[in-house]
Amino acid sequence: MESYKREFIAFLESAGVLKFGDFTAKSGRKIPYFINAGDIKTGEQIAKLGEFYATSYLEKIGNKKTVLYGPAYKGIPIAVSASVALAKRGLDLPFFFNRKEEKDHGEGGVFVGYLPKEGEEIVIVEDVITAGTAIRESLENMKSLKGVKIAAVFVMVDRKEKGKTELSAMAELEKEYGFPVYSVVDVYDIIEYLEEDDKNAENVDRIKKYLEVNGAKA
Repeated sequence: MESYKREFIAFLESAGVLKFGDFTAKSGRKIPYFINAGDIKTGEQIAKLGEFYATSYLEKIGNKKTVLYGPAYKGIPIAVSASVALAKRGLDLPFFFNRKEEKDHGEGGVFVGYLPKEGEEIVIVEDVITAGTAIRESLENMKSLKGVKIAAVFVMVDRKEKGKTELSAMAELEKEYGFPVYSVVDVYDIIEYLEEDDKNAENVDRIKKYLEVNGAKA
């Protein structure tokens, strides 16, 4: 495993973003671990999160000029922090996000920040993908933006769980829309990280048993 992935998982755990126990996902599944970007609460934490997204961005698509989009609400600070981190590394990208409700006064509209122009490519940054609902909502919102293209989606963790089919929700999005969906780490990276310390044996066993039932085929 790359060192930055190990550092990222340690960061998620120390920040309380990655928790182990008994949780219920939106899908109704009973899950042995939970990831919540809403537990990022300090300037130092959000700055670090942006650095990890920047590292993943540069690793996956290089210095490609795109526009970052953060879906409300958790995607907003991710887009801002990732754009700051990338700018520090010499890649200054504009960003924008959406309102939950369209504004009918002032500047109006559903989007805040940079408005992508025809021919520009957009990278969506989110915390996690469960069923892909938030991404599909984002794509629906972007129908008003003429001539733009989605270059990729980046999330913190790929759970490698079945979506609506035997494929993962991320793989289903890739197949349905034709753009790549990347994660900083996946659940198997988390397992590898946990296996480095015997005290995590119970959590590792529970996650593996969960994936035996709910794990995606691809």
